[in-house]
Amino acid sequence: MSEVFNPASIEMRDVTVAAMRDASFAVLEDVNWSVLPGEFWVIGGQQYSGKSDLLMLAAGLMNPVSGTCKIFGCETESFGEAQLAERLRVGFVFQNGQLFNRLTVAENIALPLRYQKNLTATEASRVVEVLLEIFELTPLANLTPANIAANWRSRAALARALVLKPELLLVDNPLNGLVARHGLWMLRFLDQLARGHEWLGGRPMTIVVTTDDFRPWQNAQRKFALLHEKKFVPVGSWAEIENTGHTAVKDLMATAIEPRI
Repeated sequence: MSEVFNPASIEMRDVTVAAMRDASFAVLEDVNWSVLPGEFWVIGGQQYSGKSDLLMLAAGLMNPVSGTCKIFGCETESFGEAQLAERLRVGFVFQNGQLFNRLTVAENIALPLRYQKNLTATEASRVVEVLLEIFELTPLANLTPANIAANWRSRAALARALVLKPELLLVDNPLNGLVARHGLWMLRFLDQLARGHEWLGGRPMTIVVTTDDFRPWQNAQRKFALLHEKKFVPVGSWAEIENTGHTAVKDLMATAIEPRI
């Protein structure tokens, strides 16, 4: 029996990452990184270290200045209509959600179904109703984002990213601004996705998140990396995080934290 080739979910080789706000400025250089199917990566860094820029590149929303970035084996520089299937295998959540204020919560979540799958409003609503229940958003379904708290907007943004049931999920600083109860919910839910949530039919999901505080992400099954002085530094497991002498890692573990999983 021939061996089935299973490419990395994300593969970067000798990549230079530009800043989203200034394409002439490199925020990261010589990035070499592979994310295998089923892995859960936590990328830590201080503000302006390039976390959001790296995640945008990993999602195929930006191109590298130099080097190659592949998603499911496809180079992102060649992404077009022919690679739509690969694009739809990736779910992306911007920091602070980036929901459309003119749409209701339910309409925001339904948007990928309407735009990518050409479903009618009625057809999309049947799918969205399930996600609204999973995310405890049903009472807020007909409100616009401006009329709900930031904690719930974060959940709505995650629900929108999951509505097409992607294989790879990229979430930019998901704990940012969340109160303790919602932060703990987010940690537990992402852990359920990684292990195989019922929404995905029990299929484990590949996940990459960014953070400015490593401590809430303590888990023996996760992999950690640091962005520091324009470099992508793989740190390894949580045990290696705890034992490292790297000052920048210690800086990301210096504040009091909420309960972890």
